[in-house]
Amino acid sequence: MKAMSNDKPQGACASALTSIVGEENAVCLWENVELNQQKRIQKAIASGNLPNCIVYPRTQEQLAAVLATADKNNWRVLPCGSGSKLSWGGLAKGIDIVVSTERINQLIEHAVGDLTVTVEAGMKFSNLQALLANSRQFLALDPTAPKSATIGGIVATGDTGSLRQRYGSVRDQLLGITFVRADGQIAKAGGRVVKNVAGYDLMKLFTGSYGTLGVISQVTFRLYPLQEASATVVLTGEAEAVSQAADTLRGSGLTPVQADLLSTKLVSGLGLGKGLGLIARFQSISESVKEQSNRVLELGQKLGLDGAIYIDGDEANLWERLQQRIHSRVEESVITCKIGVLPTAAVEILSEVELGLIHISSGLGLLQLEDKDRVLQVRDELRLRTQTHSGFLTILEAPAAVKEQVDVWGYTGNGLTLMRRIKEQFDSKNILSPGRFVGGI
Repeated sequence: MKAMSNDKPQGACASALTSIVGEENAVCLWENVELNQQKRIQKAIASGNLPNCIVYPRTQEQLAAVLATADKNNWRVLPCGSGSKLSWGGLAKGIDIVVSTERINQLIEHAVGDLTVTVEAGMKFSNLQALLANSRQFLALDPTAPKSATIGGIVATGDTGSLRQRYGSVRDQLLGITFVRADGQIAKAGGRVVKNVAGYDLMKLFTGSYGTLGVISQVTFRLYPLQEASATVVLTGEAEAVSQAADTLRGSGLTPVQADLLSTKLVSGLGLGKGLGLIARFQSISESVKEQSNRVLELGQKLGLDGAIYIDGDEANLWERLQQRIHSRVEESVITCKIGVLPTAAVEILSEVELGLIHISSGLGLLQLEDKDRVLQVRDELRLRTQTHSGFLTILEAPAAVKEQVDVWGYTGNGLTLMRRIKEQFDSKNILSPGRFVGGI
């Protein structure tokens, strides 16, 4: 077991943190951490580096005190929620303690009439949706691992999903944010604002920052009413015809809430047919859903595509299976990538990979590469191809050995100097998630 970065004995570290959180089981030494949780955390940190302990504050004030103590002692901190997306991003270096927000999980306010909700960061997405459903409302996000993902983790990774087709990204739905700075100070921005910091749009800045600027403790979201009816249309067949269908749908007056292009292996693996696929979901009043679904089905028939409409339990099961399949990693060697290209290039990219999904409007999506030998393709060919189409390819999940060889982010823009200046202002000692973000930030 490594010593603390300031040579503070491990027991003294746990004792200092226990005095803050007030419960012995709220600080867990690394050797006592459950094995599966150890594995999740190790996917986020550089090899040869083990944290000394995990601390579970129960309030925002405890969280602030923990970070103030870490700042005073120069302890490097890996923030997390439930850990469902810890394997994303770069590998953190020299981590001393893991700080989990999963016990900071209360509903602060649900303004039903205003269609807004304020919750603590550790609340699970599935629990929040269940609470909102009682008022016939919902948070219009479709994150990875919806049953275990926390609200703070979703914001920290910018994890939106297919619902961005209709409702936009995490940033578009955030109204306010509260976070704890690296020095333990609490700051707020947006809705319920008390203080802004350095003049930045903090909600946009913190979305997708991977815990490198501060630890999110509370968020306020806009909400939407649950719709009366829902149906999903699936078209499958030749790549050119699927591409035409996607182009037509993009340029039409139809309003799908989700619309994705699917690779051939994803189509066959879900038992949807052969060839590439186009999946579009409509939610509105019953008459509108039927009309729009039938129009997409007719479009597919004109283009020689096979088509089917899914409703009720079959529809819910389809989207659940799609989520599981695109995010599952049957083998540890599987590489999961986030991709962004011009929407018109999506079919071309999907024709070159085995497993992938790209949203038809944003051009964002996920790919899986199932062979270790394709690391070179990630680094060179496929990444270059996406950049040619004004896009990017970022490695989300991969074996640590791969992440140590390849630039995970592949960033080629001119903003790195500014990013480093922002990091310096928010975390001058570089104690929060060091190494997880672009350029080793």
